[in-house]
Amino acid sequence: MKNGFRQVAAWLHTWSGLTVGWVLFFVFVTGTAGYFQHEITRWMQPELPYAAPLPTGEAAAVADRAAAHLLAHAPQATRWTISMPQYSPVSRAWEGLSVRWDDMHGPGMRRAPAGRARLDAATGAELPPAAAPRATGGGAALYRLHYELYYLPKIWGIRLVGACSMLMLLAIVTGIITHKKIFRDFFTFRPGKGQRSWLDAHNAVSVMALPFFLMITYSGLVFFMYEYMPLGAKAVFGGDAGEDAYYAELWGPPGPPREALALSALPLGPMVQRAEAAWGAGQVGAITVERPAGGGAEVTLARVQGGGILFWGVDKLRFDAHGGAPLAPEPVYGGAPGQTQKALINLHEGLFAGPVGRWLYFASGLLGCAMIGTGLVMWTVKRRRHHLGSGRESAERFGLRLVEGLNVATLAGLPLALAAYFWANRLLPLDLAARAGWEMHTLFAVWLSSAFYGLARPTGRAWVELLWACAAAYALVPVLNALTTEQHLWNTLARGDWARAGFDLTMASLAAVFAMLAHRVGHKLRAKPAAPSRRQRNAP
Repeated sequence: MKNGFRQVAAWLHTWSGLTVGWVLFFVFVTGTAGYFQHEITRWMQPELPYAAPLPTGEAAAVADRAAAHLLAHAPQATRWTISMPQYSPVSRAWEGLSVRWDDMHGPGMRRAPAGRARLDAATGAELPPAAAPRATGGGAALYRLHYELYYLPKIWGIRLVGACSMLMLLAIVTGIITHKKIFRDFFTFRPGKGQRSWLDAHNAVSVMALPFFLMITYSGLVFFMYEYMPLGAKAVFGGDAGEDAYYAELWGPPGPPREALALSALPLGPMVQRAEAAWGAGQVGAITVERPAGGGAEVTLARVQGGGILFWGVDKLRFDAHGGAPLAPEPVYGGAPGQTQKALINLHEGLFAGPVGRWLYFASGLLGCAMIGTGLVMWTVKRRRHHLGSGRESAERFGLRLVEGLNVATLAGLPLALAAYFWANRLLPLDLAARAGWEMHTLFAVWLSSAFYGLARPTGRAWVELLWACAAAYALVPVLNALTTEQHLWNTLARGDWARAGFDLTMASLAAVFAMLAHRVGHKLRAKPAAPSRRQRNAP
């Protein structure tokens, strides 16, 4: 019974991983890139100027200058929003001081008109409009790919990725059951042993980040739990009509209507000083001023993103806009279930993590790509060895060749397509209509071309050639950046713009990894003896 259970688990592990492995590899590659989506977007918009850090202790004075501008230019607005200068690597934002205001609704208007302005943090004077950065999907488009896919309705993509995530969770659990000596095998690697070597590599990368894989898969399902399991909420809240009540209990009801602020003064400085005393210098990210209907104006200071697992409503301070007296904190909705979901979402996205934490997330995501890739390759190695050993070379040849071609197209072609996405950002005309969409079209066009190439060429040669193409494509990204913009590696390193410099350095590092893989695969291909013919295998 015990052996039978493990055999069933092994069967489930193999086929649940194989059937959705290519989709999961796509999800892991694009999701891993999403951990640096803000840095990728900054590199893909080289027109954005570099901003120097705000001097320590200047936040209170900067907030007062922004308040003075709003008092002079939008006194009758219903809401003021001040985005404080943020240049720290924790906040992952590099914008300067900006203000935004919402006016009163007019007759027949569904949304209040809004105004905005960029200010000089040192003087509070309004800055002239800067040149608009190029249209691009940036890192956010890559992040959305890992749960929405593309060319599909959004809800279909979410459900398809959810089904694949459920199968991945099954594959992880059955993999733990199947490999009863998995932790001992983690320290075992036997190179040059064919299928045994692939199994050793698969075990090693799987165990290395096993807690991350379990967390990232389960939390991804919790992320869209209503879309995946809507019947529970409908049963409690009364079908489709109760959906608004469900979300109101989870996230809070809609706020009351707002009235014009009509403030004659707004001393934000002391409020910012109190917030920095509680959170630390430079930790005030945004300031919101609004007046609910029938009440007085209120000021809400929000901390920069990061620093805790539970930051919804926790990292905010509220004050009375007139006297500066502290107000009660915002209510926390959802109870224990809601807080658990929010904590899992935070864990999934790594919103709390600083630079080191995000690099750990990034490394774990790459290990996830390696886990899926080694599992897919191991299956083809095992099946080809089985066919050659049994003499049934023609049996299931089409299926095996199709899987091998899809492996090449996905494991080598998708990274090449991702490099093409960055190339398109630099080479497409700046005035091209729907430019961001064409960046994405370029990614999928190169990926589709890689699939045809992998199926048309001999498998071994296709691996080597596409891996070398990846190495060249990633190595030339910093070169292309230097030829087309002033934000090249030498300049970004000189002024400490680590978001852009780190992107170029990461591209060079990935190029070295792909070059090493191409060299190793090519060496194994040259050293491999020619396969015997059918007559030689059947000879006595």
